Amino acid sequence: MNELCAERQWVCEAMRRINADFNRSADTHLIKLDLPGFPDQTLYLKDESIHPSGSLKHRLARSLYLYGLCNGRIGPETVIVESSSGSTAVSEAYFAKILGLRFIAVLPEGTAQKKIDQISFYGAETHAVPAPDIYAEAERIAADLGGHYMDQFTFAERATDWRGNNNIAESLFAQLALEQHSIPDWVVMSAGTGGTSATIGRYIRYRADLSSRAQLCVADPENSVFYDHFMTGDPDLRINGRSRIEGIGRPRVEASFQPRIIDRMMQVPDAASLATIHWLETVIGRKCGGSTGTNVWAALTLMAEMRETGQAGSIATLICDGGERYLDTYYDAGWLEKQGLDLAPHLKEIAALTV
Repeated sequence: MNELCAERQWVCEAMRRINADFNRSADTHLIKLDLPGFPDQTLYLKDESIHPSGSLKHRLARSLYLYGLCNGRIGPETVIVESSSGSTAVSEAYFAKILGLRFIAVLPEGTAQKKIDQISFYGAETHAVPAPDIYAEAERIAADLGGHYMDQFTFAERATDWRGNNNIAESLFAQLALEQHSIPDWVVMSAGTGGTSATIGRYIRYRADLSSRAQLCVADPENSVFYDHFMTGDPDLRINGRSRIEGIGRPRVEASFQPRIIDRMMQVPDAASLATIHWLETVIGRKCGGSTGTNVWAALTLMAEMRETGQAGSIATLICDGGERYLDTYYDAGWLEKQGLDLAPHLKEIAALTV
């Protein structure tokens, strides 16, 4: 009984620390972009890079810890293990430090060094393996240590309360409430786990005032099976490649990906994603990560379609993380050349669309 009481007290303190961290953090900003080429269509960017751990995955990490704590899977001695392409691991390492827990991130070989450094900054450990092996290796380490495998790719869509509780969808639509086009025609989101797109899609359906107008478009990079799964319905799709756009695109269909609540999917070439973040820097004055480029390219494509049909309205999407993590890749001319990525044609296309 005393042991139970001690563990329950620890869980209560853990919840207090996580909620106190949330209480200290302001909501993320919603940036309005007025682009000359789109006088009747407005683009909004919800800036998730300003979270304490630097990305959209801060929300997911908080939800996964709360889910584990409330389900009795995380205690004072639990070793937390996660498979991640980087950003979720950074955010989970942040919360592990708050709770005083050991954290081990299993990353694909070639993950951006800045992400690895940030995980280490929070006192966590990293273990690099070939990309297809991250799931099994994380599960093995957790089992060997008697720890808890967070498994974001399975639990992302169920750990978040999609009906409200200040989730990203509720926050986004609340911030749009006083805008001219307060209900966006499209919300654009790329998919890593699929958890955020599931939250947004469910919330749109949950709110009757939104579901009559707002639609969800999911943008998918190269070397990902999500688009093909959406088109074919085949849950067993697999590829051997790895997405160059860190944080999104998967080689298998993840359990958190919910295609039935997506209205449209769009394939975005990697060169287009990266050209978009180079262009976006000239518009907002700072660098963003590659997944933001995937989002914004898809958003600009939808805005162009709206313009062609004379439809006024708005589109909302996300800045997922900052570009400082990718200075030696997406913002490095040598890396781009080595990857065979020519941004020039896509930059010209963006200029033609937006000027």
